[in-house]
Amino acid sequence: MKTIVGFFCICAIAVVTFSGTPNYAGPPGQKERSMSLGNFSVSLNVKDLAVSRAFYGKLGFRKFTGDGKRWLIIQNDTATIGLFQREFEKNTLTFNPGWDRSAKTLAKFEDVRDIQKSLKEQGIQIATEADESSTGAANFMIMDPDGNPILFDQHVPRGGK
Repeated sequence: MKTIVGFFCICAIAVVTFSGTPNYAGPPGQKERSMSLGNFSVSLNVKDLAVSRAFYGKLGFRKFTGDGKRWLIIQNDTATIGLFQREFEKNTLTFNPGWDRSAKTLAKFEDVRDIQKSLKEQGIQIATEADESSTGAANFMIMDPDGNPILFDQHVPRGGK
């Protein structure tokens, strides 16, 4: 009986100690900051676009845009997935600064070149760089610590903040 009571006491202490919202403050002295990265999607490197389209269709995804031969953007109520045949080497996290979920241009957004500059200032290595002197569509790519590509792909001209 003492063992069971002791076990429940330990569980109760663990619940009290570990419940609530985690408070991640980052490295000492670093302030938390929020970046407006734009619309998010996952870009999948697929072997057969038609097979992948049929599979995700069974999960409720429908065509949003794409040529249907080499690439297709699909959506359900909450998620956007890009299906790309022979376009990417690896599955890629993608952010589209300047766009909402419907690919409509936002009145105010953080420009891809400004995001790139901010990440460089924080010591993040840029794998492929956007031309910071340009004003039109641009993109750059970084890798997360596990080697996952993250693409910042802006399709609209430099916007205001």
